[in-house]
Amino acid sequence: MRRGDAERRRVARRILAVDIGGTHIKALVSGARTPRKADSGPELTPRQMVRSVKELAEDWRYEVISIGYPGVVWHGRPIAEPRNLGGGWVKFDFARAFGRPVRILNDAAMQAIGSYAGGRMLFLGLGTGLGTALILDRVVEATELAHLPYKKGRTYEDYLGKRGLRRHGRRKWERAVHDVTERLTAAFQVEYVVIGGGNARKLRKLPEGARLGDNADAFEGAFRLWREGGWAQPSAGESSRGRDR
Repeated sequence: MRRGDAERRRVARRILAVDIGGTHIKALVSGARTPRKADSGPELTPRQMVRSVKELAEDWRYEVISIGYPGVVWHGRPIAEPRNLGGGWVKFDFARAFGRPVRILNDAAMQAIGSYAGGRMLFLGLGTGLGTALILDRVVEATELAHLPYKKGRTYEDYLGKRGLRRHGRRKWERAVHDVTERLTAAFQVEYVVIGGGNARKLRKLPEGARLGDNADAFEGAFRLWREGGWAQPSAGESSRGRDR
């Protein structure tokens, strides 16, 4: 097979995108328009996730999978348990469980890739927690900024996540979003900020230099992982466990 034919065959593969959140698991196969979702929650295990995704994708055909994971990923594998889900994720064999090649990426980084328009970008995901990622000229790095100290002994996530929204109310929460965005923009010298996640649309006004993302960007990022070359991901890669063991 010629190289060009092999490349076209690779690009043509149907991709299943899985976005794991603290409230829902969402799935979409390339070529389909409407995502499907199942309940998540603080007790969710990886086996339950796989079972739910297989049920959601029961009538879809797909060859490869991208998973947005709400935690730290290193070389395509989770290295820390998620804060808002159950346990057992670090040693779980995703490729074997699905029977397909799997690429795992931090969920914020996956959505960041889907919303990226070049240059230096910071992504902030306002959801159950706070997801953060940087893309600097197509070099993608998920960051753990959410758990750094912010104010009064609390972290960025304590203020910007769902608990912060409930504790402080929408107005004070929005002021914190603007303040944190300004601080991080200055710290990382980015050209623009994308604010996504389920609570992003609660903002009455966006911070200066920011634009609103869309939850659909997570699926676009999942598809780009397989379709496009040139994404340098220091803390992400393809999970080969289950195929070579």
